[in-house]
Amino acid sequence: MNKSLIIACDGEAASGKSTGAKLLSKKYNLLLLNSGLLYRYASKLLITKKPEKPIPYLKKKFKKTPYSFIKKQPLHSQEISNHVGHLAKNKAIREIMRLYQKKIIKKNKRICVEGRDIATKILNNNPKYDLAFYFTCKIDIAAKRRWKELRKKVPLKEVQKSLAKRTKMDKKRKHSPLKKVNDAILIRTDKLSKKEVLNKMSKEVNKII
Repeated sequence: MNKSLIIACDGEAASGKSTGAKLLSKKYNLLLLNSGLLYRYASKLLITKKPEKPIPYLKKKFKKTPYSFIKKQPLHSQEISNHVGHLAKNKAIREIMRLYQKKIIKKNKRICVEGRDIATKILNNNPKYDLAFYFTCKIDIAAKRRWKELRKKVPLKEVQKSLAKRTKMDKKRKHSPLKKVNDAILIRTDKLSKKEVLNKMSKEVNKII
């Protein structure tokens, strides 16, 4: 299974895209690149380090920090969740993340990239995705998922409010807004189990390999 395979997974906050991308990557032996972790790591750096010049600081950090390090960091606190949506609206920061992702993608011909602007921006060309998925989920179910991830340390209503705000910001932001490309396969995770999500995604992958 050495053939090139590039998958784009986009979707709303806590819609199940990370789980779907992870399951698919494992089944088809793909490198998994979670762009959301990059933005969360940037948020964590800005919250904890408070650099005087955030953009040059992040440029330098992301030039020398391997993804293998970033993905091992604890990045799902509510504080980071509240911060990251605002950070993701910044054009200069989005460009830092775009270049970081492109560098990884060019080195890996079998890869699944998940985030909010993957099919529209990161994998829209050079290279272009072979297959795109778009994840969505009812807000109450998405909130319960995130609430459990946070080990119920934050009130459920606060989590739901935060998710609704984040998705609204993602869809309305000026630079690289969250949207479904025309050829993306829609995955409604509130109606599917993890096994059913993987089966639906696998069915589409098998059509092109």
